[in-house]
Amino acid sequence: MTRRLISTGSPFEKTAGYSRAVVKSDWCFVSGTTGYDYATMTMPETVEEQARNCLKTIDAALKEAGFLLSDVVRNHYYVTDASFADRVFPIFGEVFGEIRPAATMIVCDLIRPEMLIEIEVTAFRG
Repeated sequence: MTRRLISTGSPFEKTAGYSRAVVKSDWCFVSGTTGYDYATMTMPETVEEQARNCLKTIDAALKEAGFLLSDVVRNHYYVTDASFADRVFPIFGEVFGEIRPAATMIVCDLIRPEMLIEIEVTAFRG
């Protein structure tokens, strides 16, 4: 069974030694994705904009891997403030409202102060 690595070209991938996504058989594991715009390496100021960037990057990685957002079965959301939940839930509902993957939100610190949210997903197409 082959293992396929997906990259977004983020400098963090090479430095930290990880892939944006790993495909193994009918599974796609997407790494924790923050709100950077990887084309410009800029980070929006609001959690809403960061969440949208996360989802855009995740969607692109899934597509490159041959998956769709509708294949997502598990989400982990990491936010730096519990009050962000009510601000990002509607965004998640727009994307995952009909898909309804299993999901968890955790309040924690992230590795850079400008990072307000990180999202990781697992997809299955079987």
